[in-house]
This record gives sequence, structure tokens and C-alpha cells, in this order.
Amino acid sequence: MGRWGRIRARRALRALLHLVTCIQVPQNALDDRPAMDKAPPQLLQAAQPVAPAAPDAVLRCQAALLARTRLEEGASALAVELAELLRCRRVSVGLLERERLRIVGSSQAAEIDGRHPAAAAITAAMHEALDQDMSVAWLAVPGTRPVVLAQRQLAGSGQACSVPIVVEGRKAGALSLERDGMPFSAGEVAAVEHVASFAGPVLELLRQAGAPWHRRVASSLRASIAARGRRQAAWGAAALAVLVALAVPLPWRVSAPARLEGSVQRAVAAAADGFLQQANVRPGDHVQAGQVLAQLSTQDLELERRRRESEMAQQENAFRAAQARNDRTQMVISQSRASEAQAMLELAQTQLERSQLVAPFDGVVIKGDLSQKLGAPVQKGDVLMVLSPSDSFRLIVEVDEADIAAVRPGQKGQLALAARPDEPLRFTTRRIVPVATAAEGRNYFEVEGSPDEAQPGLRPGLSGVAKIDVGRRPLAWLLFHRFAAWLRMAVWTVAL
Repeated sequence: MGRWGRIRARRALRALLHLVTCIQVPQNALDDRPAMDKAPPQLLQAAQPVAPAAPDAVLRCQAALLARTRLEEGASALAVELAELLRCRRVSVGLLERERLRIVGSSQAAEIDGRHPAAAAITAAMHEALDQDMSVAWLAVPGTRPVVLAQRQLAGSGQACSVPIVVEGRKAGALSLERDGMPFSAGEVAAVEHVASFAGPVLELLRQAGAPWHRRVASSLRASIAARGRRQAAWGAAALAVLVALAVPLPWRVSAPARLEGSVQRAVAAAADGFLQQANVRPGDHVQAGQVLAQLSTQDLELERRRRESEMAQQENAFRAAQARNDRTQMVISQSRASEAQAMLELAQTQLERSQLVAPFDGVVIKGDLSQKLGAPVQKGDVLMVLSPSDSFRLIVEVDEADIAAVRPGQKGQLALAARPDEPLRFTTRRIVPVATAAEGRNYFEVEGSPDEAQPGLRPGLSGVAKIDVGRRPLAWLLFHRFAAWLRMAVWTVAL
């Protein structure tokens, strides 16, 4: 039971004590049972005086109920007290939940299973009293003529009585009593009615305290509508809806700029010094493996090849002349020079073949427009073109350092390209580069990802915005976490 529930329970107890002190009861009312049996039907009403034991019974039952914090424990304690005071075989406490009675407490140690025939008989007897809006007993109290079929079935060879529990003018439940021996007198029924009238609000408080949060919220809204009017309740409902909306967890997605690259990039470089003679492709063109991309000038290489061929021929002639003279020394010298000339000739031939720049694989040219550089000199090792596969890509997401702690390899995300924002590309993060890059006034980490599916029309170099799913957070956290982080850093910076 919460703080407000305990306050309301104390107020109910003070009201109970005040009422008990105001009750004026004849001293011989309980002992004169025949006189009570001759009482008029209005004896069951609360306005009639009760037996001297009634105030004590109400106090004992209320004290047992208020000593518990859970509904089931309090209802069972109330049933035990009533069973002891009235010498009952069994006392049951039932509460209405959406027009259905549920037995929440019993004087017996074992809980009554709702599927047991005994539970069905008890709830039928309680419904019989609630339907007639009055206390019902078997044998019936003299002067009353209620329907007692369910009470008779519940009593069997003994006695049974059911008393409604009313809270703020509405039916909240009922008490069911069973005992052997003497029938219930009008004074005893009236005493049970007083116990029910005071125990009802406390049972309702205990039920509200143990109810789920959404039921408590609905109950508070209904009470607000009844007490303050529709306009104030509407404002309260709106404020509550805002609070609930701020507490609802939503997907947290880290947004960052991203670009599309080929999974592999291959540079095509000049194999030797020369001049650019011909360019066959431009960036964006698709090429096939072995296709000639550009041609370097071969005049100098042709001259070098012919010079090496001439040197080799001279050395071969010198070798044959020395062999004819049987000059072994000259033969060895001519043979070594001929081998050197052969190596230089093969080098010149290789450089001549490599003057043609060919594609190493099927792909697309992403860098290197040589059409405006024809005749320009190039040096050995200069990168003239860059190729990338046309069907294999990777994503580079530039995640800000404030969000990089939430990103992990294997997370899912979506990329909206500027060229096709209506067709998001799904991807999975694979690797996080552990070195930050400073650019455009911010620090970011490159997160590498791979597309989950192939889409036609993709090209290396396309850019867009990527969103990585990193978990779920409340809406309030998503709206204000950046400001909270900035504020913490500001306080950390200026704090002494």
C-alpha cells in the first residue's frame, strides 16, 4: 500500500472509532435473542442499533485488515476474525472484478480453487445477495422473505449467510459465512453488515495498491473526471499521455554521412618513363579484363629494343670468331656479354609490352581522365587510372565520435543514397577503423559495412546518409541525450 493509501486507511479508522463511540446500544440486546428475532424487517439496515459485541467485532476485524499490506492477506485475516467471533465453519471474502466475483480470502488455510465446486457454490451465494441488494441468510431471518436457494445449497445441513460489500454506493463484493448449529440472528447479520461497511473501503484500497499500473492509471483518470470535470481531466490525460509517450522505448538509430566504394580498388600505373599516346576509356566506363585502357609512346622503347638486338648480334659474332680461333678467353667474354645483351633485350621487350595499359579485371573506371593529357610525359610509377569491380561494393560510414561507443560490428542499418533516396540499401557493419579522422570541424570514425543485397544501378562514389540500428531507448532519452552530454562536458570543463 502506498503513502496515500495508508493515509486514507488511517482516516477510515478514525471515522470508525468516531462512529463506534456514537453507537448507543442496550446492554441486553445480544442476550435477548428471542426479542431480536421478533424485530421488524428494517433491523438489517445500518440505522438500527447493533449488539454490544458489534463495536468490538468491527474494531477487531478492522485492526486485522489494516495490519496487512496485501489484498489476499488482509481478506484472509478479516475472514479468520469473523469466523472466530461468530463461530463459523468457513468465512469467505469475494470482490467483483468486471462483473465477476473472485474469492480473495478465506478463513480456511487452503485457498479455494476457482474451479472447485465449493468455490462455485460460494460465489453463487454471494451473487444471490448482490442481486437482491440485501443480506441473505439460511435459515431466513424472521420478518424477511428473500430468495435463499443458493444459501440453502451452500449451507447443506448447516447455516449460511451472505452480506454485500458496498463502497461509495456501488457493489464491490460480498462476505459469505457458513457454520453448524444455530441460525444467524438479526443482530449477528447486522454486525456483519457493519463489518462489511467499514472493511469495504480498506479492501478497495488494498486492491488498488496491488493492481497493475495501467489499471491504476485508468482508475485515477476516472476519479479525476468525476472530481474535477472534463476540462481538467483532459489536461491531466494529455499530460499523462505525454509522460507515457516519453517513457515508451523506441529504436535508436545512429545517423552519419556515408559513401559507396568498390570492395577492391586497383591502380593502373605507368611501367616506364614515356609520353601518353592514346586513351581509350574515361571514368565511368565499364571495362573487361585484358582490355587496353591507354597506350604510351613506344618510339624510344623500339629504339632501345633494336639497340639491344644489335649488341646481342655483335656478341654472338664475336663468340663464333673466337670459337674459330680456339680462343677460349675471348669465347667466355663474348658469351657473358651476349647473355647481358639478351637480358637487356628481354627488359626492353617487356617495357614495350607494358606500354599498353590493360584492365586487370572486369569493372568500372572510377578515376583517371587521360583524354585531356595526350602527349603529356609520364614517369615510371605514376598512377594513371583506378579501377573497381562493378558488382561488389562496401560502405564507409563516418560516425561521429559522440556515437561511436554504441556502434558494434554485426549491427544492421540502412543507407539512403542521394541519387535514389526512395530505395534504402540495407547493410551490415563489418569493421570499425580504430583511428579518428578530423575533417570539416568534427572528429569521426570510419565504419566499414557490406550491402545485404545487390541492387542494380549502384556505382562507386555515390553518397548519402546511413542509419545504424544500435538498440532501443526511451523517447525522452533520444530527444535530450545530446544536450545532457553537452551539459555534462560543460560542467566538467568549468567545475573547480
